[in-house]
Amino acid sequence: MKKIILSAILPAILLITGCVQQSTSIFNGEDLSNWQFIVEGNAVPAEEVYSVSDGIITVKGEPLGYMYTREKYRNYTLELEYRWVGEEGNSGIFFLIEEPANPFPKGIECQLMAGKAGDLVLLNGADLKEYSLPEGVTERPAFPVIPKKEPSSEQPVGDWNKVSITVNDGAISIQVNDLLQNSATSEVKEGHIGLQSEGKAIQFRNLVLHPLKDSEQP
Repeated sequence: MKKIILSAILPAILLITGCVQQSTSIFNGEDLSNWQFIVEGNAVPAEEVYSVSDGIITVKGEPLGYMYTREKYRNYTLELEYRWVGEEGNSGIFFLIEEPANPFPKGIECQLMAGKAGDLVLLNGADLKEYSLPEGVTERPAFPVIPKKEPSSEQPVGDWNKVSITVNDGAISIQVNDLLQNSATSEVKEGHIGLQSEGKAIQFRNLVLHPLKDSEQP
């Protein structure tokens, strides 16, 4: 009887276990072996701009460029932390990257520029359904912006900020330090993830990707 019961239960256990999607780190804490790199004009070697020490990624800020994952991702929540080194500046988290290019990919940026963290920037021809030209403007800007919804929720220079980016079948939401700052909709549903070099040095840590459960997907 025990054997019969176990034989009936075991497949159910395996089915449930198989449905559990594990969170993964897209940064192993030791090196950048699963990332690729863009430096504007290939002005300097990538290792002069992007480096790792004590489980922290440091992005120099100059020259302009970005690092991006080798893999594309779909339906996830990305959580990470960032802080400014020395003084606040400009940077961004890229996602839904369709086509890597130099110095900007075709994709969406979660703006990290000091005071504007949570803005959404459309890069290199990318689009979001919620974007429309401002009144009186007839030509699309080079970098269209969907402004964040709330006043800045950023921490002072030197303190860590937490960013959460959810992409669910093209539906996007952005939280900065647990405050919902933006939401939008993309027809593009998967892409690379990137970290930008622009202006000032910035650090990143604890880059964790949480795949959405089947029940969370439409």
